[in-house]
Amino acid sequence: MTRRICRRIFRRIFRSVGGALLALAASSAVAQTYPVKPIKLIVPFPPGGATDIVGRLMAQKLSDGLGQQVFVENRAGAAGVIGAEAAAKSPADGYTIFFGTTGTLSSAPALQRNLAYDPIKSFAPISILTNAPVVVVVNSAVPAKSLRELIDLAKSQPGKLTYGSAGVGHFLHVAGEAFKAAAGVDLFHVPYKGAGPAMIDLVGGRIDVMIDTIVPYTPHVQSGKLRALAVAHSRRLSRLPDLPTAAEAGLPGYEFSAWFGLLAPAGTSNEIVRRLNSEVLKAMATQEVLDTLAKLGLEPSGSSPDQYSALIVAEGAKWSRLVKTAGIKLE
Repeated sequence: MTRRICRRIFRRIFRSVGGALLALAASSAVAQTYPVKPIKLIVPFPPGGATDIVGRLMAQKLSDGLGQQVFVENRAGAAGVIGAEAAAKSPADGYTIFFGTTGTLSSAPALQRNLAYDPIKSFAPISILTNAPVVVVVNSAVPAKSLRELIDLAKSQPGKLTYGSAGVGHFLHVAGEAFKAAAGVDLFHVPYKGAGPAMIDLVGGRIDVMIDTIVPYTPHVQSGKLRALAVAHSRRLSRLPDLPTAAEAGLPGYEFSAWFGLLAPAGTSNEIVRRLNSEVLKAMATQEVLDTLAKLGLEPSGSSPDQYSALIVAEGAKWSRLVKTAGIKLE
């Protein structure tokens, strides 16, 4: 090998290594100064639902930890898809983060083939936040006092009883359709632009049934305006120990839970993702957050970015199988 060829090879190696070092230095500098301005947290549903409650709690704690305001922007519509699309298209600079849900990252992709985002490729997972089993809740005017009575009532009046969801393709829509398939009943689906508006109509008696996380319904259950019939989980909720599981109530195998988590747009630097993850885990360990989640009936579930990524992949496959097996289609 001639000296000229050797010099060329060394120059290429130097440029490659030098470029990598410069990129690493720039990335580290960004991470050290981040954040220098307020951060937007996109919550893809209206105020009032579980996502908004938990989203605002995390925004407050992250503001304290990061030293910059983290403010919530509610981008509702299309069962959370509009907010997810907005987050996926945002600059990957750490100043927009996304409140991901089972609906936006699992059930919607399983039902909708032409989404403008990919649940795996479009986001950089930060951390799982919580896990929440769903409960079957009815308006107090519905005569059913148990899950078995609700199933019998629905069978006697096919298509008459209504159930609400946070939109077509939302997690709650799939949970409702899966309930219909498991119980062998026909309920009429009424989609809303979020769980909050649906709950208002449930309390007002304009719809009959909701299958949702217990978070915003607890006060209405305690007041007697709503009646919880069963939890779709393998064990009872500590907050509602007298509420039977679906299996105990006569519907074995019907288990659903919703998980919430934070993500950044794909391409966000690993340093920024790790900084955000660190602050999330600190927040999740505070007694204030633990107490608040316990009161809401939510299970804290902080994680690493890799663990959250693995969950999204696994849940995506699970929901695709569920939708196909149950024959669930968009209306």
